[in-house]
Amino acid sequence: MQTEENRRLEINEEALFADTTEDYFSPSEPNPYSQVTIRFRTARDGADSVYMVNYGTRYFMEKESSDEWFDYYACEAEVEKEEFSYHFEIHLGKEKYIFDAGGMGTEANPEYAFRVIPGFRTPAWAKGAVMYQIYVDRFYNGDVSNDVLTSEYEYINGKTERVEDWNKYPAAMGVREFYGGDLQGVLEKMDYLEELGVDVIYFNPLFVSPSNHKYDIQDYDNIDPHFGKLVSDEGELLREDQHENRFATRYIDRVTNKKNLEASNKLFAELVAEAHKRGIRVILDGVFNHCGSFNKWMDRERIYENAPGYEKGAYVEKESPYHKYFKFSDESAWPYNSGYEGWWGHDTLPKLNYENSRELTDYIMRVAAKWVSPPYNADGWRLDVAADVGYSAEGNHEFWRKFRRAVREANPDAIVIAEHYGSPRSWLNGREWDSVMNYDAFMEPVTWFLTGMQKHSDDYREDLDGNVSSFMGAMRYYLANFTTPSLQIAMNELSNHDHSRFLTRTNKKVGRTSTLGPQAANEHINKAVMREAVVIQMTWPGAPAIYYGDEAGVCGFTDPDNRRTYPWGHEDKEMIEFHRDMIRIHKENPEILTGSLKYITYDYNILGYGRFNRKEAVAVVINNNAYEVERQVSVWPLGIPGECSMERLMITTADGYTTETESFPIEAGILKIVLPPTSAMVLKYKKLKTADIRTAHKSIFDRIRLAAENRFR
Repeated sequence: MQTEENRRLEINEEALFADTTEDYFSPSEPNPYSQVTIRFRTARDGADSVYMVNYGTRYFMEKESSDEWFDYYACEAEVEKEEFSYHFEIHLGKEKYIFDAGGMGTEANPEYAFRVIPGFRTPAWAKGAVMYQIYVDRFYNGDVSNDVLTSEYEYINGKTERVEDWNKYPAAMGVREFYGGDLQGVLEKMDYLEELGVDVIYFNPLFVSPSNHKYDIQDYDNIDPHFGKLVSDEGELLREDQHENRFATRYIDRVTNKKNLEASNKLFAELVAEAHKRGIRVILDGVFNHCGSFNKWMDRERIYENAPGYEKGAYVEKESPYHKYFKFSDESAWPYNSGYEGWWGHDTLPKLNYENSRELTDYIMRVAAKWVSPPYNADGWRLDVAADVGYSAEGNHEFWRKFRRAVREANPDAIVIAEHYGSPRSWLNGREWDSVMNYDAFMEPVTWFLTGMQKHSDDYREDLDGNVSSFMGAMRYYLANFTTPSLQIAMNELSNHDHSRFLTRTNKKVGRTSTLGPQAANEHINKAVMREAVVIQMTWPGAPAIYYGDEAGVCGFTDPDNRRTYPWGHEDKEMIEFHRDMIRIHKENPEILTGSLKYITYDYNILGYGRFNRKEAVAVVINNNAYEVERQVSVWPLGIPGECSMERLMITTADGYTTETESFPIEAGILKIVLPPTSAMVLKYKKLKTADIRTAHKSIFDRIRLAAENRFR
């Protein structure tokens, strides 16, 4: 039999909590050389003493306040300009425990230290912002006059093709196919985006480029007139026997004529202004590791060689002002020197040589600032293969420090988000990237857990399918690489232009369009699993990023099949409405945008977590099993009272979903629920304000009075 003293000495691990959100580190984005307040939570009377430990210095924490479940400890500290990292020591009886971002343990692990970077902040508009990625050629054709024409030019051993059937699946080698989507089309669908609840449009590259994906930039200074506007449209298409683009005079006029470029840039400025009127921000895609062989600095296609107002490209002549922008293996092979270095050996993607050219670096810094400044006023950049820029780690970090400085000086409210696989910690230092496309701490763990599929649909792992321990372990490990300002704006995607569509991953078919055919991507999909994924996406820390058409039921294997057109007129309207409702729930609950995260229940194919602050809490429970599950969920660790109720905001099932509210009683801090097969439930607790408490009390007293009157009548 345990004594009262022994019982008291048992640490309540579930009650221990801290993170670097505003409730536990205030202010959460401190200035250098300022004072901060750091807090820690234990069970009520659950510790003898608590210390905050910063680089070996121990700060005694005073008990600041208590409530039904918890004691809150606090201390003050001075931060300087360097990263401030810390963990906690909890003493109970003769035992000492360590608590950090990895949870409770017995030894401190620097990899899991809580970290804050003084002076680093991300704009409020980006925290939890709902992003919408648009691959412009496939979204909507609002101006047929600017469509790329069949045989307009040659690209990668074939001529361009204008696709007449909007609903045609992309070809396996579809890089030369153009469907005609453009900025005018986006303008015409702005009502749709606003009604969906979009906060940010993220555009795949818009600058002049010969491919439909436009990651092979031809001209960083101008929007592609095929996406913008044509004022002049002179010249000829290529004949069948012509394969050199110096004869593609129609294309040359379209993309080099200053009238077309100025009109296209103006249209982009108008689009951003219209988006801003609706409260929608705009992020551009920046490809600065490499350009394209069509680029005016290289001009391997000899498009600019005789165009008025352009210098000779580095391919054309050695004396080109752009010679040092690239690395050539043979310095004696001019004119028309093809011996340049391409990214991963691709001669269509010349690698940019920043280390050898201050002029190139300065040029790109002007580009970085130009598009976030008037009259264009974009709100930030997404950076393609950002870790590959340059030829050395030192050069890479120096480049991004300059880039972020250029962007923030031009537009202090703009953000810089990088594409990156692996740990981004060395770049998320407050001086380079603001955040990343969140593959490691969102897309991959969610995909493995709900489907067992690799994000390209190239593999199925039965050992990861439904494996909640693997999910939580991956999240714990990768989330530790973020500071809170970075995490709150990380792009949480289910799909994008580089990976299979999430809805297709739910069919658990391993393959690509080249091996299985595009129709296979549509077969045996599971919309219920898709709904579970969207619930997680809209309630997880970060900025949920929807890939155009995911909300409308678009399927597709990895690229190019994932770049199907938006199905206007054939949309899955229920899926759109579901996204709209989840976006509303995401936006209406501030604890989802900037609150804390804590797991509350888990098992095979079952995941439950809370998003909470000191005022409100949301509980999310996922049942990915094909059968009904009953759960008793401890919600008290979210700060929810022992006796109260929670309101259901959303439940998804195998057949659909509903936002019809239902009240669930909380007894002794426990929520009892029945989860249907393949379902997700979102519940809300909100502390009553003083006025609400008075109203509630009056209602209770009124019911008592009426009951008494009826009793004695």
